[in-house]
Amino acid sequence: MSNGEDQGSDTEDEGGLRKIIHVDMDAFFASVEQRDDPELRGKPVAVGGSGGRGVVAAASYEARKFGVRSAMPSVTAKRLCPDLIFVRHRFDAYKEASATIREIFRYFTPHVEPLSLDEAYLDVTDDIHGIGSATRIAQLIRERIKEQTNLTASAGVSYNKFIAKLASDQNKPDGMCVIKPGEGAQFVASLPVRRFHGVGPKGAEKMAKLGIETGADLAAKDIEFLRANFGSMGDYLYRAARGIDLRPVRANRIRKSLGGERTYSEDISSGAALREAMDNIIDIVWERIERAEAKGRTITLKLKYNDFTSLTRAKSLTENVADKLEFARIGHELLEELLPLPMPIRLMGLTLSNLEGDSDKDERKPDTAQLSLL
Repeated sequence: MSNGEDQGSDTEDEGGLRKIIHVDMDAFFASVEQRDDPELRGKPVAVGGSGGRGVVAAASYEARKFGVRSAMPSVTAKRLCPDLIFVRHRFDAYKEASATIREIFRYFTPHVEPLSLDEAYLDVTDDIHGIGSATRIAQLIRERIKEQTNLTASAGVSYNKFIAKLASDQNKPDGMCVIKPGEGAQFVASLPVRRFHGVGPKGAEKMAKLGIETGADLAAKDIEFLRANFGSMGDYLYRAARGIDLRPVRANRIRKSLGGERTYSEDISSGAALREAMDNIIDIVWERIERAEAKGRTITLKLKYNDFTSLTRAKSLTENVADKLEFARIGHELLEELLPLPMPIRLMGLTLSNLEGDSDKDERKPDTAQLSLL
């Protein structure tokens, strides 16, 4: 394992291993605001609404020291950090910076899979400029981003997407981590399972009750145990604990839907509380929609009652959802049609689907290469 100082061929492959870089901008929205307004530099900053129903879209590292996180209600954030400065988002500025960053990526490789405005996977197995190593390419990318945008980025370099993404978070902010072939399982073993993509607070809590808190604990469980306790996610967890991920970087990856949901510590049932919950979900999901530059025609509301039964309602438009106001209006309409609810809910979610570029004719075969390793 390397912190990124070694500039040698530490991800050079023998036998066809990929060389993957995951680049993640550091506190992107908040960093753009601090870059453009000197008065905000060095201070705790949150991008989002400061009102009673506001939600934090992004937080600077100064704010994160107090426990402020994205998707957190603004009132909670302000309670944790009384000196927190709220600024309204400026998506045009974020998109402009993102466009510059993506041009930097594409100079080094055509194999770029953007995940949002501020992060992407790059497959640099083909060293088109003869630079010498994936580590050196990642260093050059970070240097160019700093030179051209005055923003910092962290990077993970490894032999697959799963490990590269974990590595990019290892030395944040403004850092890099290199995990060489053969080191993946050891690296994963040392991490808490809550760092694994797809393992949320509830999942981590369930794992803790089963004696699983680290990657090593997870690797000690056989696949039948994981399937019995985690269903279809068991196969993913089995592979992840062993540092296995054969998904390719897809430069033209088609996203099927985009959304978000929240599980509440206390069940909610009153109309006022449900409408406030809807407002918060709208803020969270619309921020993700804008961040991903997604456009779609179908909005789906998901509710999970306190008896764990679920209900969904959807509405499709003939054209893409125009803006946040239309998205909010439809979300509230779907909710109002269900009121009063027969019982309290513990979860609410909202999703945008029928996205541009999505088609039922897309018949690419699923990547099942890993299944043969089980």
